[in-house]
Amino acid sequence: MIHPADLPETLPLFPLMGAVLLPRARLPLHVFEPRYLAMIDDCLKSEKRLIGMIQPRGDLTVAAPSLASVGCAGRLTSFSETEDGRFMITLTGVARFAMVEEVTGFVPYRRGKVDFTPYLRDVALPEGDPGLNRKHFLKDLARYLQASKMGTDWSNLKEADDEMLVNVLSMLCPFAAEEKQALLEAVTLPERRRILETLIAFALQSTGAGDETLQ
Repeated sequence: MIHPADLPETLPLFPLMGAVLLPRARLPLHVFEPRYLAMIDDCLKSEKRLIGMIQPRGDLTVAAPSLASVGCAGRLTSFSETEDGRFMITLTGVARFAMVEEVTGFVPYRRGKVDFTPYLRDVALPEGDPGLNRKHFLKDLARYLQASKMGTDWSNLKEADDEMLVNVLSMLCPFAAEEKQALLEAVTLPERRRILETLIAFALQSTGAGDETLQ
């Protein structure tokens, strides 16, 4: 359990297009670039083991592309090392943050000064969504996953609480980077769920599978 007072002012940053992390959800990552291997080594030596996941934007061909205005800190909760020195890690989402500015220093990876203040609700108890119509939501989700040729563990999804259901789908569904950023930046869980429903409905319409709309 991490309390608001434990949240740092600076974070090592892991910019990755199309990857977002949300509170209490888990993100598996395969780490192989030398600069990020160094970041994991340093993270394992730190007390809280926090890494900031954030999407790059703009010109991705430059060495250090600009970064999104909002990311999410994750705690390194599991890792294993391969024989050739790569890491397989899992980050568990703690809280979102607003980027303030990048911090220079003598490390090969990027770091940022961050502000958790707008998202302190993330470290509270899991958020519910009284407006979620789970039956209709899962029905349209099933059609979307089938149209997208995606497999999933239905038993886990059906049993997940509101927050885990919405957050995991927001992370895993193959939406565009800007759409995932909109899901990340949604202030409340009901707002994120409504965006998710809209994206699923749009995807169903574009694939010709949208005869039945979300209700």
